[in-house]
Amino acid sequence: MDYHIVKISRNKKQYLDLLLLGDEQEIMIDRYLERGDLFVLEDNGIKAVCVVTKEGPKICELKNIAVTPSAQRQGYG
Repeated sequence: MDYHIVKISRNKKQYLDLLLLGDEQEIMIDRYLERGDLFVLEDNGIKAVCVVTKEGPKICELKNIAVTPSAQRQGYG
């Protein structure tokens, strides 16, 4: 595996279809997506995404994690 994890700063909504796999309510995704950090795992294409928010000093929360259906059960999640 030669994968890369990339932090996405702009156009985060372009990953909405994948984020909806981890959280089925778009309104909830909208609440944390802009204030959170979006990371994309790439390995010959996008395999997974996650959103992490800062909730306080030394406290982060994993709000969403989703693996593309074709990459599920391959160790990416």
